[in-house]
Amino acid sequence: MQRVIRTLAAVMLCVVFAGCGSAPEAAVSGTGAAGSTLRGQITVFAASSLTDAFEALGTAFMVTYPEAVVTFNFANSAQLAAQINEGAPADVFASANAAQMRVAVEGGRINENDQRVLVYNHIVVITPYDNPAKVTEPADLAQPGLRLILADPVAPLGQHSLDFLDQASAQPAFGADFRERVLANVVSYEDSARIVLAKIVLGEGDAAIVFTTDAAAEAAHVQALPIPNELNVLANYPIAPVADSRNLALAEAFVAFARTAEGQAILAGHGFLPIE
Repeated sequence: MQRVIRTLAAVMLCVVFAGCGSAPEAAVSGTGAAGSTLRGQITVFAASSLTDAFEALGTAFMVTYPEAVVTFNFANSAQLAAQINEGAPADVFASANAAQMRVAVEGGRINENDQRVLVYNHIVVITPYDNPAKVTEPADLAQPGLRLILADPVAPLGQHSLDFLDQASAQPAFGADFRERVLANVVSYEDSARIVLAKIVLGEGDAAIVFTTDAAAEAAHVQALPIPNELNVLANYPIAPVADSRNLALAEAFVAFARTAEGQAILAGHGFLPIE
């Protein structure tokens, strides 16, 4: 009888304090499963378009985990996937598209089931703030003599840019040769979104295609021209811990934190589209 009474009391306590269920992903605390504080260092490999947002996210993460240190390696996602597959010491990978995350998964250092959607993004046409070529709409990218800067097609931004050109070329308003005419104006292909952005800020080109978040980061120095939704792309940014991370628990905590309400609010504050 005493055992039954104790069991019933325990059940009542579980109901009152809601302490017997598993915590949702949104509830990230500063302690591990065993109650010990997570500590140590992790290196996050992240797409260059995540630079500003992830620096803010890392600061917030280290407030939650005071004994943790987060460092970043920002580059285009193709370069990062290649570095991971070559054995670079990475703990988390955040890619600007699913294709480069798949490269890392096929390389064996990321488990396919561990990847999660982080955020979404769009692309946009930008010009220098004074807009010397008088570009007013995406169709103007085909005007003769325009100095256009694009990301290298191996980078997610470069592929997204080509996807837009293909979709526009299928529309009578742009013409079937729109892609060909636009690419004839390219004066340079750059390794990452940030380099493309910097070249426009410096006036080294008349126009470029970048992520919406990149344009927002330099709103005082560039003009942004929206690409119609029916021609735009929805860039899916996946994130995953690296399976052989030197600090897997902390890497998993970072991935989880990025998907919490707090993490998503930080990313949305830098122009990304949240997962919910």
